[in-house]
Amino acid sequence: MITVLLADDQDLVRLGLRALFEASEDFAVAGEAADGLAAVAETRRTRPDVVLMDIRMPGIDGLEATRRIVADPALTGTRVVVLTTFEHDEYVFTALRAGASGFLLKNTSPPALLDAVRTVADGGALLAPSVTRTLIREFTGLAPRAVTPHPQLDRLTEREREIVTLVAAGLNNHEIAERLLVSPATARTHVSRSMTKLGARDRAQLVVFAYQSGLA
Repeated sequence: MITVLLADDQDLVRLGLRALFEASEDFAVAGEAADGLAAVAETRRTRPDVVLMDIRMPGIDGLEATRRIVADPALTGTRVVVLTTFEHDEYVFTALRAGASGFLLKNTSPPALLDAVRTVADGGALLAPSVTRTLIREFTGLAPRAVTPHPQLDRLTEREREIVTLVAAGLNNHEIAERLLVSPATARTHVSRSMTKLGARDRAQLVVFAYQSGLA
């Protein structure tokens, strides 16, 4: 059973999400929160597998709430997925940098939302390639970045650096395999090893490290 906490300041949004998850036999709603402080408190109280976190909420926003949850040693088993309208939201990359395991568009279809939360609960990351590419275009169009190489960057082999660059470009494992003429299993192994060496908790954080280190 996957437990989910719903953090959104709109009652109707939370009501709709609760109805969706409660109608699926492999989910249970651990709790709800209408603002950022309540989201952090409820997460600490219930320790859900996944928190669906809106960005714009009263009190502290979803970005700060995400930072506090990810930084809490008692909540290492909890993943945060940010809910966003994206097209009008400049905070998505900041959310990933804060430790979110990914993001969802609020117009995601119900079946896709359920599958996405299952993916995150299973240790994956919510970075659909098409959306990731859009995110990258948005991010790279902002102010010039200060490159701060990851302290473990030198541990990566040349092939692993190449892999991390392709992940940051929004390619999935099958696309990486096609690009490098290797099997999907080999691509997946390289991604996994790169994550381990850099201490990335998921694919989303790997993208953040790539940008901060100047690999993308």
